[in-house]
Amino acid sequence: MGALLLGPQFPNADANPITLEAPNGAPVSFADLIEQVSPAVVGVRVRTEIQLSDQELTDRERFLEQFGEQFGLIPREEAPRPREGFGQGSGFFISAAGHIVTNNHVVDNAVEIEVTTDDGSVLEAEIVGVDSETDLAVLKVLSPGPHPYVDFGTSKELRRGDWVVAVGSPLGFSGTATAGIVSAVGEPGDLRRSQSYTDYLQIDAAINRGNSGGPTFDMNGRVVGVNTWIASTTGGSIGLGFAIPSELVEQVTTTLINDGKVSRGWLGVTIGNVSEDMAEAVGLKDNRGAIVSSVTDDSPADISGLQRGDIIIKVNGRQVDDATTTTRMVGALAVGSKNKFEIYRDGKRRVIDVTVGDRSEGLGQVTMLASSGSSEPEENESGPLGVSLTPLTDEERERLNLDSNEKGMLITDLDPDSALYEAGVREGMAILDVNYNKLDSIDVLEEELEEVRSSDRNRLLLAIQDEQVGTRFVAIDVDEDE
Repeated sequence: MGALLLGPQFPNADANPITLEAPNGAPVSFADLIEQVSPAVVGVRVRTEIQLSDQELTDRERFLEQFGEQFGLIPREEAPRPREGFGQGSGFFISAAGHIVTNNHVVDNAVEIEVTTDDGSVLEAEIVGVDSETDLAVLKVLSPGPHPYVDFGTSKELRRGDWVVAVGSPLGFSGTATAGIVSAVGEPGDLRRSQSYTDYLQIDAAINRGNSGGPTFDMNGRVVGVNTWIASTTGGSIGLGFAIPSELVEQVTTTLINDGKVSRGWLGVTIGNVSEDMAEAVGLKDNRGAIVSSVTDDSPADISGLQRGDIIIKVNGRQVDDATTTTRMVGALAVGSKNKFEIYRDGKRRVIDVTVGDRSEGLGQVTMLASSGSSEPEENESGPLGVSLTPLTDEERERLNLDSNEKGMLITDLDPDSALYEAGVREGMAILDVNYNKLDSIDVLEEELEEVRSSDRNRLLLAIQDEQVGTRFVAIDVDEDE
């Protein structure tokens, strides 16, 4: 029989285990913070009604309506149309008077709104104002205050890895708190949504349905963001939550409280980013700026003299980085104000005065296409760059959404090995400009091509009209087609 082992079986079993001290700044607990801010956080419950047209009625609703009409139960002209629904989200008090911030999509189409406070009280609320562009809304409870409220912090000081805490009512569970870190500042490019007035805070704290409109706090209990959407493959949180930065929230909510709406500046242009190839083609040192692809007739841009192909470099002395920052700068301009736009045109910088309009009015304007009859297309002309062109007819202008007097040439054939094809240009599109010169004949293309090849740039900038996306610019390396 072997000897009985009374001591440790391993020689270092009695040594101290590996331990780590909490890193500097890491909280031992979030309890104090959550306890202090929770009274200002509310759950938002809404009853909605959506007016439905005949086409939107379900088969069952249509049958019941026809049945009622047939037997005189419901007069046809008085048949109910609204569809009732219920929704929920989160929000938070920003004033002792009872103003609450939440998401616009939480209260969209609401006819009744109730908020539930941390102590279980249910308060009736009404909408003060909404802004669909930033997905923000301001409510106000009808009961007199004072109400507990929280202040806005500064999201610009946040760094990737900083702690944040989200409080709200996910899935209807009020008073829920989750903690995580800031995982990115600025929404990833491949996840950009249609609205372009903000860079989001990306946080990895659990954000679920019902968290929309709720606050994200820094470690000082200041609101640094409003939770607004998640990226998910399951419908629930996978650690990709996005919040609207506090600076924008404070600006928009203050305007909604004072004016009931947000008015944004409007130019009446379509703009795009300036690529490195484009910058090289026109002689710019870098590719910062936004290139004007099209200008709406009689818009503020048109009246001020902005033209297709202009590259916006600065607005009131502030550098423009790309199309997104330009949109935000213009949107922040006061309606009716006169502003200095520094542009790059024909190899020179110049400054023009632009009086901005109201975006809400400008979005409703549609340019109608005039028609002056049809014309027979001329014979195709085989040009350089592996492209065959023919002058635009009135029918082609209408198909391509161009004005009746727009010059340009239709692409009737294109070599699949050409640089144009590699740039996404296809048959049926039209070339409108070549290095800012109107393309009304093959000669223009050949002359510009020869000039570029004799310079040190070797790139050609073309305005392409696409039936699907409108006007866009492409820059091609002319050496590739030699």
